[in-house]
Amino acid sequence: MNSKDMAILAAKAMNSKKGLDIKIIKIRDLTVITDYFVIASGTSTTQVKALAEEVEYQFEKQIELQPLRKEGFDSKNWVILDYANIIVHVFYPESREAYDLERLWADGELVEIDLDEEIEE
Repeated sequence: MNSKDMAILAAKAMNSKKGLDIKIIKIRDLTVITDYFVIASGTSTTQVKALAEEVEYQFEKQIELQPLRKEGFDSKNWVILDYANIIVHVFYPESREAYDLERLWADGELVEIDLDEEIEE
């Protein structure tokens, strides 16, 4: 599975758990740290955790891949899942507004996807 497909899988996983304002930003041409950021918000710290756990679950189930690193599960204000080729950011709304990754990476390419498609089993 290529990195774009991984980013789409992460976005769809979070959409299946009602994640908000889900975005994929292609940053491959801007940095060496990763190919894509996948960014979403949850309405509560409980939902932030659930969104991140759903991404982990789908990646393990579908492509047998675990994150290289994960941070933020204690505070649940900003959970990061690092899969090398993609980095998933799940925010509590106030944290997302404060860090404003979309503005910081505005030179990246916003990837359009259809989140209404179901996750393939």
